[in-house]
Amino acid sequence: MAETFVTHLECSLTGKTRAAGEIAGLSEAGRPFLVRYDLEAMRDRLDRDALAASTAPGFWRYASMLPVTQAENRVSLGEVMTPIMPLTGTAMGAKPGKALVKDEGRLPTGSFKARGLCLAVSMAKELGVTHMAIPTNGNAGAALAAYASRAGIRTTVLCPEDTPDINIREIQAQGADTWLVNGLINDCGAIVGAGKAAPPEGAGWYDVSTLKEPYRIEGKKTMGLELAEQLGWRLPAAIFYPTGGGTGLIGMWKAFHELKALGWLEGPLPKMIAVQATGCAPIVKAWAEGEEHAPVWQDAHTVAAGIRVPVAVGDFLIIRAVRESGGVAIAVEDDAIMAMRDRIAAEEGVLLCPEGAATAEAYRRALADGTVSADDEVVLWNCATGLKYPMPAVDQSIDRHAPVDYARFGA
Repeated sequence: MAETFVTHLECSLTGKTRAAGEIAGLSEAGRPFLVRYDLEAMRDRLDRDALAASTAPGFWRYASMLPVTQAENRVSLGEVMTPIMPLTGTAMGAKPGKALVKDEGRLPTGSFKARGLCLAVSMAKELGVTHMAIPTNGNAGAALAAYASRAGIRTTVLCPEDTPDINIREIQAQGADTWLVNGLINDCGAIVGAGKAAPPEGAGWYDVSTLKEPYRIEGKKTMGLELAEQLGWRLPAAIFYPTGGGTGLIGMWKAFHELKALGWLEGPLPKMIAVQATGCAPIVKAWAEGEEHAPVWQDAHTVAAGIRVPVAVGDFLIIRAVRESGGVAIAVEDDAIMAMRDRIAAEEGVLLCPEGAATAEAYRRALADGTVSADDEVVLWNCATGLKYPMPAVDQSIDRHAPVDYARFGA
């Protein structure tokens, strides 16, 4: 048995506990469970410097800080520690090197969804789950399909009908039973939720929707663990995070508090800045109005499909992390997102996904209004490879059958 320090599951709203090591969905209060650990024992028996000697791939180097108890249940597709790239900052009006991009597009299936779904699948394998289902705007479904296929678990994936074709093809290619739904991700989620019932009323699958089981948070927690290690066990002044369901923001905030309890972190915690699109900004609205819960956002739309989440079951956890950290929630327009993506690609050679570009635009605005200073080091989360998204139209061509006018190349 692998060394693990899990003690119990805890309702994130009421604090009510239940045993770990059992299949779990939402709590009795209808809110996410959080995995809790014996941090005192962890502090006595783990050594942060020993992590450098780990030969485990990517985030599995933190296995002792995660809930999987049997080493053979750690499903892997060759994860890596994703790079941190400094930008010159020209497009954002920043000082060179102060804006760092954490590029999650280097993970299997090309997005940070690999972290959460890897842990969810690994725990499902450990708990004997045979069929998993998920609603997705694309990347989560691809990650579930890939990791579950690796683990020998059946998957059903439901996507909004306007999900990009490349995502649908990727999900199908990696073994999932894939369906398109006339609606948004919350409509897909309603179908998945109803399908938890045993046949004939339902499909009897395990619902791995965002925050509706405890373990995707633990996978996303590894973003915070990894960032701290890469920065020498300190953290930046602010983290700009593209926020849909918010699992990553919640997971990182949990990681930082656990690292503090272990005595591994040096310096203050960062401002957590939730970034959404103006066409779907329930968290921004609730934060601005002093609320902890956000009503369903009507007619949600944005080119940044990954953050098109009209309602989040963990809304209060996102907003609490933002407030506790002294952060803010910012909404940006689609045209500004795409303009920033194109400019950073042309000037920096870094192709961000639209959600990642949204964080860069939010950073530009935060600099302008004083939320962060030009001297602050910040991390912009690029959650997926930009190669999965439509590119600008080609605006030049050469007729290979005609004489070439070389003066054109000097323009």
